[in-house]
Amino acid sequence: MQKKIIEKENLKKELEKRTEKKLDKDNLANEWFNTESTTVSSRAYLLDKLLPTLVPGMEKMLMQVEKKTLFKDTHSPAKFDPINFLGEYLMRHNPNYAKEKMSGYQRVMRKVTEDLKVHVPDTICNRVSKIKEIVKQKRGQRERLSKIKIKVARTRSQALEEQFNEWILDPRGTIPMAVIQNALSDFFKTSEFCLESRCQQLEITDSMEQRFDKNEFTKYISSHISDFKSEMFEELLQHLCHCASEFRELIKADMRRQMFIELFLYCDHGKVGFLDRQRTLTLLEIFYDQSPKMLRTLLRNPRQWPLIEFEEMDLPEFWGDMDKQKHIYEDFDDAVSQMNALISGEKDGKMQNELLEDEQKPRKRAIPEIKLQRMSKEEQYQDKETNIERQLTRLLQLSQRLYRESNGEGSSFESIKGWQQKEPIAEQEPDRVSPSEHRIPTGSNSEEETLKESIEEQETHPGLTTEQGLRTESTAQVQLKERSSQGSTVDQESPGGSVVEQRSSKESTKDQEQHKESMLEKGSHKESDEEQESHGELMIEERDREVLPENQNMHSTSESTVKYGEDVEVSPQEEGLQEQMHEGELAEHSELQDVLTSSGKDLSGSAKKGPKSKSCEPKSSKIEGKSWSGEFLTWNWKTKYAKFEDEEQANIIYSNSRFTELHSIIRDIQSRKEKGRTAFNGVSLNLLQFVQLLDTFVGEDISMSDSEALISFFKNYYVETKEEKINALKQVKQNTLRVRWGLLLEALFQKWDSDASGFLDLNTIDELLFTYKGGMEKESMKKAKLHIQFPKPQPGHEVKLSSKQFQKYIELIVSELRGDEDEVLESVVEFLMNSLEQSHVENLRNSVRRKWLQQIQRAAETSGVSVEPVYTETFKALNQDAEAHGNKRISAHISLLEENELLPDRGKVLLRNVACTIDDAPCVLNRVLYRDMKGVSFTVVDEGKPIHVPQVQHHDNIHLWNHSRHKQKYNGSFLALPLQDASMRIFGVIAVDTLRDPQEINVFLPHEIQFYQGVASAFSTAYHYVHSREHILHIVISGIGWLYGIVPMETITTYFVESDPQQNSDYVLRNMMITESLGLTEIHSNPPTITRKTCIFSDFLFKCTDSSEVILTSAFGKTHIIIPIRERTGKALGVIDFNIGRSRMLLYREYKDLQKMMKVVQTACFEILGELSGEIKKSYVLEIEHLGEVQRAGSLFFRVMLQELQESIRQLNPQDFVSVLLYDFKLLAQPESSEDSDSLQEIEDSRSLLHDILMGVILFFHPELEFSSDFQDWEKCKLYVNRFLVENICTLDPTSSNLQVNLKLIDGFIRDHSRIEVWNFGNIVIEYLYHWSHICSALVELKTKAKSIIRPPLPSKTDTYVYAKMPGENLLGKE
Repeated sequence: MQKKIIEKENLKKELEKRTEKKLDKDNLANEWFNTESTTVSSRAYLLDKLLPTLVPGMEKMLMQVEKKTLFKDTHSPAKFDPINFLGEYLMRHNPNYAKEKMSGYQRVMRKVTEDLKVHVPDTICNRVSKIKEIVKQKRGQRERLSKIKIKVARTRSQALEEQFNEWILDPRGTIPMAVIQNALSDFFKTSEFCLESRCQQLEITDSMEQRFDKNEFTKYISSHISDFKSEMFEELLQHLCHCASEFRELIKADMRRQMFIELFLYCDHGKVGFLDRQRTLTLLEIFYDQSPKMLRTLLRNPRQWPLIEFEEMDLPEFWGDMDKQKHIYEDFDDAVSQMNALISGEKDGKMQNELLEDEQKPRKRAIPEIKLQRMSKEEQYQDKETNIERQLTRLLQLSQRLYRESNGEGSSFESIKGWQQKEPIAEQEPDRVSPSEHRIPTGSNSEEETLKESIEEQETHPGLTTEQGLRTESTAQVQLKERSSQGSTVDQESPGGSVVEQRSSKESTKDQEQHKESMLEKGSHKESDEEQESHGELMIEERDREVLPENQNMHSTSESTVKYGEDVEVSPQEEGLQEQMHEGELAEHSELQDVLTSSGKDLSGSAKKGPKSKSCEPKSSKIEGKSWSGEFLTWNWKTKYAKFEDEEQANIIYSNSRFTELHSIIRDIQSRKEKGRTAFNGVSLNLLQFVQLLDTFVGEDISMSDSEALISFFKNYYVETKEEKINALKQVKQNTLRVRWGLLLEALFQKWDSDASGFLDLNTIDELLFTYKGGMEKESMKKAKLHIQFPKPQPGHEVKLSSKQFQKYIELIVSELRGDEDEVLESVVEFLMNSLEQSHVENLRNSVRRKWLQQIQRAAETSGVSVEPVYTETFKALNQDAEAHGNKRISAHISLLEENELLPDRGKVLLRNVACTIDDAPCVLNRVLYRDMKGVSFTVVDEGKPIHVPQVQHHDNIHLWNHSRHKQKYNGSFLALPLQDASMRIFGVIAVDTLRDPQEINVFLPHEIQFYQGVASAFSTAYHYVHSREHILHIVISGIGWLYGIVPMETITTYFVESDPQQNSDYVLRNMMITESLGLTEIHSNPPTITRKTCIFSDFLFKCTDSSEVILTSAFGKTHIIIPIRERTGKALGVIDFNIGRSRMLLYREYKDLQKMMKVVQTACFEILGELSGEIKKSYVLEIEHLGEVQRAGSLFFRVMLQELQESIRQLNPQDFVSVLLYDFKLLAQPESSEDSDSLQEIEDSRSLLHDILMGVILFFHPELEFSSDFQDWEKCKLYVNRFLVENICTLDPTSSNLQVNLKLIDGFIRDHSRIEVWNFGNIVIEYLYHWSHICSALVELKTKAKSIIRPPLPSKTDTYVYAKMPGENLLGKE
């Protein structure tokens, strides 16, 4: 019906349009149109209601008057009355009743009426008209907006296409999709525009197969940045340029690692899968010693950590070695010192020259010049630390030149030809300092001129720039010609160039003309370093100050003045697009306004010919003349090269029909095993560890040719004797048997443990084993029992064996039986497997229960060091089993033992309910059970065995938490089970009851009780797993607090290894905490996880975890030292990422302090993990350790460090202490007249340091000296330095309640002296005592504030993060 009406209306409108076309229009009616505001309303009303009928009536009336000629005869009366005629006409032609055709005048009048109604305020037409006008404007805005977006999208696509050329491509000219996704993900995470939510849209692929060509690359990135503003797009382009450069470095490192893999396969003659570590280190030492000095500045010293382990260093070498020549980089500290001295002298000369120039300039320039000088001084202070890094390049370039001159140009060139192919740093990394930032001011002395000439000569043919943590990169021959042509042309322009330089400039000018077009595209800003230097250092500073703010240092110049968005070229039509926009009309539309702003910058701003970032210039598609094959080893090394022995042995077992019943269990075991991490044993190196060791040795600055020389050296000299090969094969066979035996015995244990209790009864096993071969081997088996220490018997005199104890017991029995061990073990396993008869229902129940128990442990491994998921999975397993196998409704709660500090009269310990099922939370959670209260829980704690109460209502010793219910309504069973750690110590109780079950008979069956014991065991393992990681966090926090005040760090990030939540065979890393510049450690309540596929540009974290070796690398211009935290098995349980900023390496003093911190952390972690597994017995050394587990973990770092220092002091000779006192006499004996003021001040500072350190130590043992008259007399105080003092130092417990010291007074003596001051003093006794006194001071502070300072490091779930700050921070004074 509605459709018909619409069709009828449309037909009517069509007819009216046709009629209008036929009739003539009378434009006289347009005179009625007048928009005067005072009359528009009345005029519109008349035109709408009256005039369309009145005007035709008047016309008819006048026609009648004219027809009757009434105008001629005016005196005679007429019968015609015009008023009546007009009235009759109006009545006959009432528009409400009469429908007549309109005249042309009426039609125009109606149109005028409609137009006039629009101007009548507060009418429908007026409002509709305004709406139509707004709609029209909006439509125009959208059209213009669409055009702008199209042009912006086209411009950005052009920029992305240009950026695509920066990436190194595979032979097909494509880039892996995962690499681009990682680049975008990193940008979204680190951008200042809060784009982290976009990371979820990426869905990063875990394969390198899918790749992008140029069009796909542009479309994919454009799809994720369509709504980006100009600033965001420019930042993205810069980030992509950095990622492209980083990816080039990754490919270069990956190509080198592939070469090392081939070397490993070549040296592994017996195909045993590992090489000897000591032989490898010996060959590295020989290669290092035989290398030229310049090459040794790039290599890492193989005699130093991290190429050797902490365990391979003696305590005196570790704590007291202050020989800076043993730095990992040769002469690193000396180079820094010399450059500091050189730069200091040159800056003094420069300032004098500037002052002379200022006096000669006109008066009107005096004020600006003074301002420039003031800014220069401020920058010098701000860049004090950065200058150390910049100066290293100059010194090494000078030494390289001297080395070349001393050995002859030809021979030296041949020896270092690999280095001369490297590109300048500025073209490698945008974040890294360009050579122009290393300029040394032009001075007047000859040494400075020599240095300048040597630098210019070195830069003529691109040489080696190695310092300041900058990675260099080799390039193809085409780029070498371009760079050499630029450098040689500059040398020709400078007046001081040599003949050789001028000749090279003439030859290179032709090449420069050939590349003229490409160089113009790159921009005219690529002025060479020598030309800048010839203009003078002052010109450089003036130019930089014009660009940069006053408070910005020289280091940030090259980073902050270049924006990639200015490099996009746009046509003149597009440049003028913004001028054509009516900005005033479009200001109301916020989206259009944003796009206009964005497009204005994208289109007009990008067309300006600004300087290009050198990192974003097109680079060669080859690396040192070698093309990338497209393979990325870092991504797929596990699938191609890694061999997992357990998988191979599992396949062998699958093919053996004798163990068919164990196949499903073994498959389940293998599915849960994580693959990727390898254990470090210190004796041999597998493929990944060997590759990583060599990669650490060569570093990142070495050329491919030098890497090939190392490989050739190894191939020639890595030789194994026949006996060593035989021993290696025997070891491989033993490892193979051990793995296969472990799989078989683990599967056999799980098959026997039908109720998933986690233990087997020894008597049951013995009864069956004694029947093996008809009892013929009974005596041998009894003999084997004499060699094993069984666990403590249960209260019922039962000996329970865990899985590991069962495996060890069977292996001992097999070793006592006659025959081949492999065949005997398989025979014993087959016998035990076939002797156990289980129904199908029992097998299914066993399988399901085991999966529930595994979920408890998995919850601990993926919890982010939180025990709450463990509680959840524990109660879930109990409820699932009760519903599936018992048809019961249960309640459960977990109670843990605590020390009763508030009410010790009610017992030394109490049980606190820390978790329970949801329904019982109001009346159970956080309630406390004391010893004097009713209940069987403390009986379970004392006896260590489960207690089952079948009928609670008939038992008088059950504590009922819900007092609102009558006792007669408590119809059900109650079961309490002990919670035991690895050392069989009870730490809590888990209780299960059926009081909420409506059934009358709800007694727990034996198989249910057995399973609940398994749940208790699984919970105990998971609980201690979580708390061991929590205690490790305490240790790391303490170590970071000790380190942060003495070693410059940008950030320190701690990661823990966790199982993949997706249940893949790989692992993930969870970012537990991060320490930034303020020294506060931020611990997240919900720590984020990172996967391997999202870390292509930070793959060093996974390399460290995979190999369990230290990684020294750089990423985006920042140097990282990644150190693993190892389990007792040698695998990495976590890594700590030390970001030291743009420095190439720490100074030797800082490097040694980092080693001390990590060694103590690792030792403390080994102790925590050993106690967890039961391998070592928990020991309490300090009194503070008895306060609780959390307090013990917080003080363990300082306790281990104190023990090492005490052992080091114990190994000192008495002469060492005598030398300290004699040193004081030597200072006093020197005549003051022969020394200048600086030397006298240095002697006084040394004397003050010596006195204060010894005085601080003495006050720990003689606090009464403070009130003695001898306190101010050093001659009497030093008499306390004797052998008794040394003995007391080595036995002191700073946390003892008997120790009462004035800590403020002691700190006044110790903390006024910085770490640098003590190091420069150079005395081993003072070094030891300085560290010892600080550790003792920290422990005393911990003792006094144990409850407030040491807390569990993890925040509650209501917090997003928590800051932790241990008293170890800034212990060692000010820098």
